[in-house]
Amino acid sequence: MTLMISNLALHKSGRCVLDVPSLSLLPGQVHALLGPNGAGKSTLLSSLSGLERSAAGQVQLHGRPLDRWEAQALARQRALLSQDLHVPFDFEVRDMVRMGRYPHSQHPHPLEPQLIDHCLAQAGATALIHRRYESLSGGEKARVQLARVLAQITPCPGTQPANWLLLDEPTAALDLAHQHAVMRLLRQLAAQGTGVLVVLHDLNLAAAYADQVMVMNQGRIDTAGASAQVLQPALVRRIWGVGCQRLADDLGRTCLAFA
Repeated sequence: MTLMISNLALHKSGRCVLDVPSLSLLPGQVHALLGPNGAGKSTLLSSLSGLERSAAGQVQLHGRPLDRWEAQALARQRALLSQDLHVPFDFEVRDMVRMGRYPHSQHPHPLEPQLIDHCLAQAGATALIHRRYESLSGGEKARVQLARVLAQITPCPGTQPANWLLLDEPTAALDLAHQHAVMRLLRQLAAQGTGVLVVLHDLNLAAAYADQVMVMNQGRIDTAGASAQVLQPALVRRIWGVGCQRLADDLGRTCLAFA
């Protein structure tokens, strides 16, 4: 299921916050969305997920505009991990993850209880299963929320698999080991056919794990393409105003060293 934008221009308070004439994202890849603060990354992610209702007619999933999808059907095809998620009650961790299964409530998975445990394990959060959500650190909450969206995009046997996982800075609150564990998981999901679009601030995470990158600036996609081609020192200086050089790491991969 290709995720597409056609002639999307979004205005708020008389200001154009998003101007994307066209965009076509293929499943089975990790797409990284980069850019400075205020560039429009979260707004674009909300538009692609369908949460930005004024943009839903210009975004298509599998050739159908998002405003023509029934809400639960759309929720079975894509999941959004927001940057900030307010939880009004202090749920147990298992119940937080189980919320992701609501779109599948009419057709539950035959291994529903085990599925919750599996998603927590994928997110590296098994040890948190008996904790209360509000007792967790920021990084622990981030891993539980990742488990929740993993539960949401897990299809029941015999049904059409979900195609898109949209994540807004999923590594921001995580330590170094968990950052790389999450990015490796996203690569595994993409290899299984899921489309992954992830907002990142760490350019080296994007360089190491993304197939494609899109660099946003002032509400527009400035540059897009293969990560090795896009993430060049000249672009980093022009967009972020920071000097860097490209080096090879111990594994022979290219990384950016910042001045």
